[in-house]
Amino acid sequence: MKMSKEVKLFLGPNHPGMHGNSSVHLYVEGDTVVRSRLVPGFLHRGFEKLMERRGWMQNLALIPRICVPEPDINEMVYAMAVEALTGTEVPERAHWIRMIILELARIASHLMALGGVGGSTGLYTISHWTLADRDRILDIFEKITGARIYHMYIVPGGVRKDLPEGIESEIVEFLDYIESRSDEFENLLLKNRIIRTRTEGLALLTREEALEIGVTGVGLRATGLPYDIRKIDPYAKYDSVAFDIPTATEGDAFARFTLKYYEMMQSIRILRQVLEKMPEGPVNAKISSGSALRWRVPEGTVYTHIESSRGEYGYFVVSDGGERPYRINVRGASFPQGLYGVEKLLAGTRIEDVALWLTTMDFCPPEIDR
Repeated sequence: MKMSKEVKLFLGPNHPGMHGNSSVHLYVEGDTVVRSRLVPGFLHRGFEKLMERRGWMQNLALIPRICVPEPDINEMVYAMAVEALTGTEVPERAHWIRMIILELARIASHLMALGGVGGSTGLYTISHWTLADRDRILDIFEKITGARIYHMYIVPGGVRKDLPEGIESEIVEFLDYIESRSDEFENLLLKNRIIRTRTEGLALLTREEALEIGVTGVGLRATGLPYDIRKIDPYAKYDSVAFDIPTATEGDAFARFTLKYYEMMQSIRILRQVLEKMPEGPVNAKISSGSALRWRVPEGTVYTHIESSRGEYGYFVVSDGGERPYRINVRGASFPQGLYGVEKLLAGTRIEDVALWLTTMDFCPPEIDR
């Protein structure tokens, strides 16, 4: 009788190398993965249908949960869709405040991702550093919005309230602090011989593969293509600030998390300009004459997108003129590498590198099973 050499292993949902509440079923021969299957849906799921059963304003409390490490992107892209359907003009100051929130969220997400590289390689110092530094951003968010994680601050028509007095100086202090640590980050992570040995050549993604399955963000920029929604289709006031799009050509794990570090530095550059250029004025526009819970949005169809820390993040929204969305489809930035990538590209990876492969692909499971 022929004996099978293939063994099935389960990675997650509680494994420290698995991102969020999802699981990967690994089929291995020896210490090498021969095929894999993603099993999402252990916690946050079904958001699109949930949104279609709630009022337009009620969804503001739901959508941040589609990606917990960077919830503000959902608020922004949803608000942009509603504003496009209603023809709402967002006040000038609100655009700049939105950029503050989005770029701080980008830095927070990248810090978590860099910490994940340390956790997956046993370099726990970097994960302790990055999570502690991320907590400083959460302190700022709490002062601005009243909440640390789910802010519900970016709303259709602008932002919920103006910035608190003195918060600009606290943001500048944080930016100075992160820049002062750049040498420490580079020496510990980017120039670390063990990290480079573990990640260079790992999880290779060619430009052709990235374009075929729809990978954007650092996954695509690591193949040399400078695709960034903030540049090619600017929103808010990104066309009024100067910043670069870091790229690489290797397309491997090392290139991807290195680009995240350099993108953090560009976010700092953007934030300094925003704080300098931001005008005074109102921060929201009145968009409903009646009850927010019975608000009707004009009939129409729209697709809006922004650049999240993981790539292009979009909402396709259809309104039939009623009190709730008729249809919503979320283009989660991590869907391609999180689903197609796991099932098409993970094969050939050694067992000890699977967690690192998943970390540097950087995906949020709810974006997949949404």
